[in-house]
Parts: sequence; structure tokens; C-alpha cells
Amino acid sequence: MRKTLTAIGIPVGVVAIIMLLVVPVPAWVLDLLITVNILFALVILLTTMFVKKPLDFSIFPSLLLVATLFRLGINVASTRLVLGEAHAGQVIQAFGQVAVGGNLIIGAVVFLILVVIQFVVVTKGAERVAEVGARFTLDAMPGKQMAIDADLNSGLITEQDARRRRSEVSAEADFYGAMDGASKFVKGDAIAGIIIIIVNLVGGIGIGMLQKGMSIEDAVSTYSLLTIGDGLVTQIPALLMAVSTGMIVTRSGAESEMGSAASEQLAQSRMALMIAGGASIAMGFIPGMPIVPFLLVGIVLLVIAQRVKTTAKAKEAAEAAAIEAERGAPSETTEDLVEQMRVHALEIQLAADLVDLVSGVSDDLLARVKSLRRRIAMELGIVVPPVRTRDSIELPPSTYVIRVAGVEVGRGEAPVGRVLALGDALDSLPGTPTVEPVFGLAGKWVPAEMRHSAELTGATVIDRGSVVITHLSALISANAARLLSREDVRVLTEGVKQISPAAVDELIPNLLTLAEVHRVLQGLLAEKVPINDLSRIYEALTLRARVSTDPEGLVEAARFALGPALVASHLDERTLRVIMIDPPLEQAMLESLRPSEAGTQILFDATRLETVMGSLRAAVQGAEGRGWSPVLVCAPALRPAVRRMVAPQSGGLPVLSYQEVTTSDVAIETVGVVRALDPIPA
Repeated sequence: MRKTLTAIGIPVGVVAIIMLLVVPVPAWVLDLLITVNILFALVILLTTMFVKKPLDFSIFPSLLLVATLFRLGINVASTRLVLGEAHAGQVIQAFGQVAVGGNLIIGAVVFLILVVIQFVVVTKGAERVAEVGARFTLDAMPGKQMAIDADLNSGLITEQDARRRRSEVSAEADFYGAMDGASKFVKGDAIAGIIIIIVNLVGGIGIGMLQKGMSIEDAVSTYSLLTIGDGLVTQIPALLMAVSTGMIVTRSGAESEMGSAASEQLAQSRMALMIAGGASIAMGFIPGMPIVPFLLVGIVLLVIAQRVKTTAKAKEAAEAAAIEAERGAPSETTEDLVEQMRVHALEIQLAADLVDLVSGVSDDLLARVKSLRRRIAMELGIVVPPVRTRDSIELPPSTYVIRVAGVEVGRGEAPVGRVLALGDALDSLPGTPTVEPVFGLAGKWVPAEMRHSAELTGATVIDRGSVVITHLSALISANAARLLSREDVRVLTEGVKQISPAAVDELIPNLLTLAEVHRVLQGLLAEKVPINDLSRIYEALTLRARVSTDPEGLVEAARFALGPALVASHLDERTLRVIMIDPPLEQAMLESLRPSEAGTQILFDATRLETVMGSLRAAVQGAEGRGWSPVLVCAPALRPAVRRMVAPQSGGLPVLSYQEVTTSDVAIETVGVVRALDPIPA
């Protein structure tokens, strides 16, 4: 019931105000309305002083319109009574007598001073402040929105926090925009008040002389008294509302109510209070000056300065005690320590001069990281964790570091005001020679203004942000297995369950645990095998797990199911160019195959191993020299062991099994054979 009354109170009041414009009211009702108007304006003024920030009183622009309409309604009602009955209630009568004080000229001067204070000083200033505040708030809105997006992309805030901050920015812009318009109500109210006073005075004197038969002295005395009283009872609330408007729009950066903030900030300088107190006492001794008021004010200022000194000493002692207590016993809570200990999955550290890379514009580093996460999710089937970006004063200038699980995995340079030029004809360009961190290409950091000149030489020009993102992308792909967490596997499994519940229910936890599935997916990612086709992977694991839960066998079963996709990623115009292993050598490998905790291993002596790797490197170089990207193929039983053997020395050469190659209907071209130079023992 109470909520209903509160909801309909303002609408009913607005309707009553509109009726007040056309329906006559008796004098006692007008007295009540004038009293409500004055106290309503006073409550609004005090409220603006006690709010901590303008948005806490966001309804103020609407209340300002209602209050202005209310005062105009009272003006119309009082004008009707003044002109019609030469009497407008006791409140107007009392205000007129107090202001006039037996002298009409004094009353008129007092009223004009109030009008000047409201219209020229308070209203004009509040209008200008509101206009400037609205302009700057709207101009700063895009930057604030981009800063929120940057914090969200870097993982500093949650989606809920970002949504709340966006709503605050929008509400702030709406508020200052509304205040810019609402300030015009105050200005218009002041102008209307002056016009109404003139109408009451001139019209009242005319009606008194022509209709009521008064003499000119009586008409001027009667209607000037009522006019001044009517003007005062409306101008005083109008002045309060104008001051409220100025108060609300000039509150900037406040974190406490106005009284506390003013007393704290005015008393922050003890020396200023002492000088002011001494000056006041000195002025009292000037010949002709009244010594008592100056001496009294000076003593009060000196006493306040002494109290500020005592308070400052007590504050310093409290801060020293707090520091000692902090040194003696750590104040960090368990949650604080846990947060400080937390290792971020992905992190980019920037030197102090590289913070412009995260400036908050639409194409800065954080926006590109967001696009990179989406692209990797589509390519590899994993959700890359949020990338934490922070600056570090310990890094050399122009240096960035990429960390995975707290461990540095990559480092590079991105000099300010430079672009990276890659090509063969860079000697004529000024700049610093460098090596591109991903592909190892020779390049040069040239001034940004030389970009066009570098392009004319045939060089490929890359901006600093693209260099960092390309490096980050390569490191994410290389460390995808480390970035895939157990929680990620659970989330991915829940997603598969929604579209293929049978594949999940039959596998987990009946045949394999989530940890075992996690290990298999890590094994696939370690060989850069996408895991986005989880339904097919789970079906293959289900069949294999009924026979054996050996991790190596599970990985091979999943690879066989993904055979066509694996082959497709290495095709060149529908042709798969392969490097074979000489059959006698392959047979020797099978005979030297031994199980271990890390999986199967080929036990060759160092000499034979170096011979085999030399033959492999020669075959790869021959194929790459002809512009081909070959793959190494071998027997299915050998594939895991061969991959472990060649991975450290072949630069990530893909290793496929015969089964995986034959799952696709593609042309196969042999571009090299790995042989042992010495005879294979029988």
C-alpha cells in the first residue's frame, strides 16, 4: 500500500499543480502552498549538500522541473488573489511588511538585489557549469567505455563489473545532459518572476484606482506591499533551487558529503589559518577599524590552527603505530596472499615505454588479443584464458615478455615510433636491424614515417601491435597443451554433451576419467592437432578404451579418427608430399622399440641416431628448397616414438602414420627417403 502511494504521489501532485493554474484557491490554501514551496526548496538544497556524488541525486533534474512548475502555479494563484481581492493571505502580507519595513523604496531595492543575485550570479553560473559539464562528460564517454573494455579483456574485471561500470558511465552522461537542460528552467523561472512582479504592481495599481476607487497613494501602498511580499515568497524558494542547481553541478570528484569535505580541506593547511588569524588581529589595530570583530575572528582562526596541529600530530602518531603494527604482524588476509600467489595462465609484460600499446583505442593490443582468442578457439578448439597485461619497470626499454603459467616463453622488442620492415633490400633504410621472433626472418625497425619508403623497396611492413600479437599467437599454439586446464575440459565436455550426449555418457566416467581425457587432449594439442571435433574424438576414445587405457594408444586412436582433417592441413593443391623411411631402417626401428613411462622409445646408439637425423635433415632441406612443406610418414606402431625422436631436431616436422594418410583420397608424392648410411645389422 505504501509503495503504491509513493508511486502515485508525484503524478497526483503534478496534476494538482496544473489545476492550480486554472482553479482559484482561498487565501489559507495559498498560505499552506507557499509554506510547502519554501520548505521543499530547503530540503532539496540540504540534500544536495549531503549527497556524496551527483548521481546519488539523479532525480534532481526532474524535481527541478516540478518545483519550477509548482512556483509558477503559486504565482498565478497569488496574482489572482492580489488583483482580485487586494489580499493574498498572511504569508505574503508578513513578507511584504518585513521587507518594506515602512519604506517602499527599501523593499523594492531588497527585492531587486535578490533578483540580481539569483539571475545574474547563481543562475548564470550554474547554467554555464552544467553546459560545460555535459559537454566534457559526453566527450569523455567513448574513452571511458574503451577503458572498461580494456579492463575486461585483460581480465582485471568481470563481465558483471563491466556491465555495472558501463551503466554508471551512461547514467552520468544522461544526468549531466539533463542538468544542462534543467538549468534553463531556473533561468526561465527568474525571468518569469520579474515579469509577474511588474504585472502585479502595474495591474494592481490600475485595478485599485479604476475599479476599487482608491487614491493613488493607497493603491501604491497596498499593491506594492502585496507585490513585494508575493515576489519574496517566490524568489526565496527560486533562489534556493538555483543554489541547489549550482551545488549539484559543481560537485566533482567528491567522496563524502559537502560539510565533511569542506571542513577537511579548509583545515588542511595550518599555516594558512595562522596567517589569516594574524592578519585579522593586525587589521583590528588599524586606526578607525573596530578592534572587537577583527580580534574575535583572529583568535578563532588561531585556535582552529592549533587544533589542526594537534590533530595532525595525533594522525601522524596513529599512522606510525599502524606502520609498526604492520611490520610486526602482516596484515594480509589469506585471500590477499592467495591472490598474490596466483599464477596467471597467460601474461604480457610491457616495458614502461610500451604502455601506449594498450591505449584503449579500437585497434590497440587488448582489442587484438580479444580477436586472437576468438580465432584460436575456432582453429584449435580451445578457449584461451584471459591475457593479463601489465607494465614492468624491470624490463629494458622497448621490450615485452610473454609468460605462460608464470614462466617466460618469449621475449621481443617493439620500439616506440617504429615499424618492422621484412625484406632483402633494407640496407638503404635507416633503423635498427633485428630478427623477427616467430619465423626468424631478418628485418629492421625503421621510423614510422619511413613506412612508405620501406614498402617501395618491396619490404613487408608490420606495425608494433601486429608483431606482438603474431608472437603471442605462435606461443599460444606451441603451448596449447599447457594452457588447456582440467576445468576447460569439463566445460568443453558439457558443451559436447548438449549436442551428443551418448558420446559423453558412454565414455565419462564409465571408461575414462576426466583426467585421462584431459591427458589425451593435451597429447593432441602438443602435436598441434585441433580438438574442435570433440564428438568424433570421444567416439574413438570409447572404442579404444574398451581394449586399453594406455595414453599413447588413446592419442593414436583419436588421431586416426581425425585422419582426413590431419592430412588436409598439409595438402598442397590436393597433393601430400611425404618423406618415407627406408624399409630396412624402419624394421630396425621396430626391433629397437621399447616401452617407457613417457611412451615408446627407439633405442639407437648416438652414432646411428645422428646418421638417421642427418639423412632426415637433408631430405627436409631438399623438399623445402623446392618450395614444398613435407611430412614424415611411418608405420602406426612407430609414429609416437619417431615423433619423439625427430621433434627436438626437425623444427616441428609433422609425423603421420600410414593409416592416417590412407584415410583421405589424395595424391601422395614421395619427395625424400630417410636412410641409414651404414648397413643395418641382421
